[in-house]
Amino acid sequence: MAGRKPSVFLVAGNRLLREALARLFSRRGDFNVCGVSPGVPDSTSCSIRASGADVLILDSVSARLSGRAFVSEIVNQVPNIRVVLIDMDDDRDIFLECVRAGAMGYILKDASAAEVVSGVQAVTQGQAVCPPQLFAHLFRAFSRKWTVIPSAQIKLEFGLTRRQQQLVPLIAQGLTNKEIAARLNLSEQTVKNHIHGIMRRVGAGDRMQVIDLTRYSEAVP
Repeated sequence: MAGRKPSVFLVAGNRLLREALARLFSRRGDFNVCGVSPGVPDSTSCSIRASGADVLILDSVSARLSGRAFVSEIVNQVPNIRVVLIDMDDDRDIFLECVRAGAMGYILKDASAAEVVSGVQAVTQGQAVCPPQLFAHLFRAFSRKWTVIPSAQIKLEFGLTRRQQQLVPLIAQGLTNKEIAARLNLSEQTVKNHIHGIMRRVGAGDRMQVIDLTRYSEAVP
């Protein structure tokens, strides 16, 4: 976006909000409004792709009607676009769904015009916009994602045995062989043998690589 004004495409089911946003960004010299839509039918996806938009601004009405699928579709079809959800509630589940779908900005309904503009500007510069009160929830969700590793997916990806699947999250928690042995009522030597077996199967040279490789596997859709 260097050297040119970022283009924004507005999708808002609420007409008053839609018109207010269009005026807000049109009046500013550092943005270009390249499209406006009252909803998210199939034609809207085509219009967004054809518009060359840098930022898609989606209101709460449209976000709830379309769900995570529409955001995911746009992000996958237009890789460089940034999605900003606006006029949103302080709802933790919806917030995480939006983040998982690929949204880069989440602006609450009580935000001022200045906060909306600064939020969109931040997103165009590659930053993420998150309400302060939701930061802790985001970090907790991220922490759970990287420490609770689905054993079924690990088995599918690497062909680990049931016992080896049990060991992976314990390794990720930083437990020693002795601690793992006590947790699973095994001998330390048995735990050591299992860990060596896991390393061979996932192609890891040490325990840290086991964590990194299985985490990467879990993060892949």
